[in-house]
Amino acid sequence: MPVRPSSRPRPGRFAAVLAGVVAVTGLVSCTAGGPAPDRAERPIRVCDRGEPGPASPPGGAVVVQPGVDDVAALTRQRPAGTTFWLAEGVHTLGGNEFAQIVPKKGNAYLGAPGAVLDGKGINRYAFGGKAERVTVRHLTVRNFVAPGNESVVNHDSADHWVVEHNTISDNGGAALAAGAHQRIRFNCLRDNGQYGINAYQDSGTITGLVVHGNEITGNNTDDWEARIAGCGCTGGAKFWAVDGADVTGNWVHHNHGPGLWADTNNNDFVIRDNVISDNEGPAIIYETSYNAVIAGNTILRNNWADGRRFVTEGDPFPVAAVYVSESGGEPRVPARTDKLVITGNRFTDNWSGITLWENADRFCNSPHNTSSGYCTLLVDDVRQCRSPAIQRKPLLDDCRWKTKRVDIHHNRFEVDPVKLGCEHLCARMAVLANFGTSPAWSPYHGAGIQQAITWHQGNEWHDNVYVGPWRFMAYDTSRLLEPSVWQSAPHRQDRGSVFSLRAEEP
Repeated sequence: MPVRPSSRPRPGRFAAVLAGVVAVTGLVSCTAGGPAPDRAERPIRVCDRGEPGPASPPGGAVVVQPGVDDVAALTRQRPAGTTFWLAEGVHTLGGNEFAQIVPKKGNAYLGAPGAVLDGKGINRYAFGGKAERVTVRHLTVRNFVAPGNESVVNHDSADHWVVEHNTISDNGGAALAAGAHQRIRFNCLRDNGQYGINAYQDSGTITGLVVHGNEITGNNTDDWEARIAGCGCTGGAKFWAVDGADVTGNWVHHNHGPGLWADTNNNDFVIRDNVISDNEGPAIIYETSYNAVIAGNTILRNNWADGRRFVTEGDPFPVAAVYVSESGGEPRVPARTDKLVITGNRFTDNWSGITLWENADRFCNSPHNTSSGYCTLLVDDVRQCRSPAIQRKPLLDDCRWKTKRVDIHHNRFEVDPVKLGCEHLCARMAVLANFGTSPAWSPYHGAGIQQAITWHQGNEWHDNVYVGPWRFMAYDTSRLLEPSVWQSAPHRQDRGSVFSLRAEEP
């Protein structure tokens, strides 16, 4: 993972998320039936079907003609708050790799039908700078060559941008970056070299982010995991230190890696009513983060590539459609909920279901913390988490990102291993950790973290529906349980849930 500066949370809105959960679970059966069985896959198709831009310039807009006018130069000449209307055709910037549009505060860039901004394989960035309240609408942005971990649109993560109804495709790096209170809506983010969205701001925490109605597909064409093994730098969308995000109504599919990945000190997420399908990695990763609602999503055929790779390598780890890693509910971090709630989702033919994991050796100031330089949101300084102070409370508790207070209910999990081409090591649900061994001064040696995540941290499955040969992994990867054992002492999981081998029975 890249090294990032630390961040602090903002006040949340607990009542708002309760209303959202009620709205979602109102669609869920009051029995163990989970979401209605006839609920259909309804992705929002944006790519090649997007809303066209204005056919004529709005009043007062500066008209930009392709091959005649230089939109970057016009931006420098005009005052803040100017609207630019890019006429039909291919618009280009200068021949310098750093030639780009640097908007002024309140500028708007609107594309006519057929307006294209083309980087020619030369320019790194389309829109950069720190100006706030910029709008980019109805443009096709293509052929820019942003480096890894950099972005083409809103390269510098400025705040309060509105980016909507665009096609941003076939670029290097990420299609776009995010700043605080950014609105990313109804865009086609397709076939970019690394991410569709890279929500990271080097100046601090991104707050109030909205990602709605986008089609995010085919990203990571440059196969960054092959370039930098274990980089954790691929997928449809990556969120880093975002405090407050609504990710709703998107179609996230066929990305070469995870679909949605919230990695390191994210908080207060609502991931709702998305269709997440056919991604090579997990549909959703929620990692070293806090307090979220994952609800009402349709999650289809994810993690087949990673699942097969693990089997080929003889690795029994339960790769899953939703992977929760060192994350959960924390009442001391203000948010709209104080749990990690996974409810009302329909999972169909994913390699596995949900894995809750906690690495006993990963904590603030540990050499095994891949988010190096970061501490938890409960500790101000990484240097506090060292021996002997970490041996005692509160640091003994607060230096860890914990998988705790995860509430998994009223979901429907369906799997047919024949469709997956899977003979074993699929169709699993898991809650587990490793035996702590390192570093030598760690206070978490032994089986304590395994015991805590499995039995003592409030992680609970209940009132779900399972269709297919599901089995359950608890404590460590050596324990694979049948449903009856999973439901019995000492686990006592999935009370009120229904199990069937065939879809017609529940």
